Amino acid sequence: MSRVIVIVDTQVEKTEVAGVSTTLYRVEAMKKAIAYSTTAPISVEVITSTEAALLPPSQEIIWCPLTLDVPNTLQFWGQNIFPACRNLTSFRQQVEALGYRAGEGSQGQESLYLPIVLTAKGPLYGEVISQGKATNCYQQPVDLPDHQRQPLYHLAYQLLQSLEAPPSVYLLKFGYKEQEIICARLLPFPDVPALASLGIQEPNLFTCHWHCLTNQPIYDLTIIPKSE
Repeated sequence: MSRVIVIVDTQVEKTEVAGVSTTLYRVEAMKKAIAYSTTAPISVEVITSTEAALLPPSQEIIWCPLTLDVPNTLQFWGQNIFPACRNLTSFRQQVEALGYRAGEGSQGQESLYLPIVLTAKGPLYGEVISQGKATNCYQQPVDLPDHQRQPLYHLAYQLLQSLEAPPSVYLLKFGYKEQEIICARLLPFPDVPALASLGIQEPNLFTCHWHCLTNQPIYDLTIIPKSE
């Protein structure tokens, strides 16, 4: 039986405390994605970063962190990209070295996230997700005009190339300042904004993530048409 270990910030309990509830939703979305995309028997465990540090190395485990807080000693597919995304100062210096502006967007503007599904054959770009004024209020899709899309895709491609990013789902947080892209950060897993893709994008970002981790093909990302 295959063994999947999901790493989260805190123990998942069925509570409505802010933060824990979104962790629960993401874990459940990940479990459903695994169940729907896997025919062989599979075991899914949810542990904290502290608990992950105590486990011996194993090539039999499929690691699925849903947090940047992973042990530095963990040997897994993301052992280089996770520290690179966690160190914001170094990450933003890398963005600037590519010729882009880094930091937060203009104050008062909504945060935007570009989903990037990086498969073994290359990247697929999802529709942009917006974050409203409410902390956990996210919506997809945001209809950006083509003259904004193409520079954004170019930035994402260059950034992933420079970081030697492995297959995964990435969320590129960005904003605008005087029409110029400001790159804020990169998340190498389906974080809270990815919940906006459930029932909206096919396949959703959690299913995409599982396919990336297990080298299953993804041919296209589509927005599900609204029923009349």
